[in-house]
Amino acid sequence: MSTFSRPEPSEDVLPLTGERTVPGLAEENYWFRRHEVVYQRLLDRCVGRDVLEAGSGEGYGADLIANVAHRVIGLDYDDSAVAHVRARYPRVDMRQGNLAELPLENASVDVVVNFQVIEHLWDQAQFVDECARVLRPSGLLLVSTPNRITFSPGRDTPINPFHTRELNAAELTELLTDSGFAVEAMLGVFHGARLAELDARHGGSIIDAQIARALADAPWPAGLLADVESVRTSDFDLLDASDHDSPDIDQSLDLVAIAVRR
Repeated sequence: MSTFSRPEPSEDVLPLTGERTVPGLAEENYWFRRHEVVYQRLLDRCVGRDVLEAGSGEGYGADLIANVAHRVIGLDYDDSAVAHVRARYPRVDMRQGNLAELPLENASVDVVVNFQVIEHLWDQAQFVDECARVLRPSGLLLVSTPNRITFSPGRDTPINPFHTRELNAAELTELLTDSGFAVEAMLGVFHGARLAELDARHGGSIIDAQIARALADAPWPAGLLADVESVRTSDFDLLDASDHDSPDIDQSLDLVAIAVRR
């Protein structure tokens, strides 16, 4: 999720639209780090493999994967994102296309990465079917998405107007298994100890403090901006729901599924 925008981004920074996060903006840093942590923690799943990032957005994640993968294909529907990735991240084989009809041959990649994208899609089941088609046997589908229970609590429709359908852990599991995947792990993103301190400092939730500032369209309080800019990926915990010491997966901020093509 992105809640902020800047009227005059620099030439090498994509404008914030609410559909994607981008690196390098102080006000956006919390959301960027919350997304980046999943790339970092699952990077080992891409080592030496042919990887498709379906919905690559700004491209920073695909470029990170390119550090370890044999090959990285990026795919996005947006013209500006495709041009940006091609110019800024030349290691990524960037293509334009619809996630409902992946422009790849059958059984052509080892891993499909889909982070913070599936909640934007109108036909999620068709997309997951397409992932199964392009993956080789025993290939991996790595998915992250906001947890509906904590992201849009008590609502029938998502808070973010760019989201079509948000999921909880059970719904994400069902979506994947209905397309023939076996869910190897369901992980949750949580605030670590330092972010818990920042929550307490900002009235109980640094997320709500940021959203309130955005809705008020007012200048950032210096303390809030400094704390948001200070957030790092190490401030988040990525915990396995099967671990008895982990918090309830339904209390997670984001869901992260590791699914295997059968």
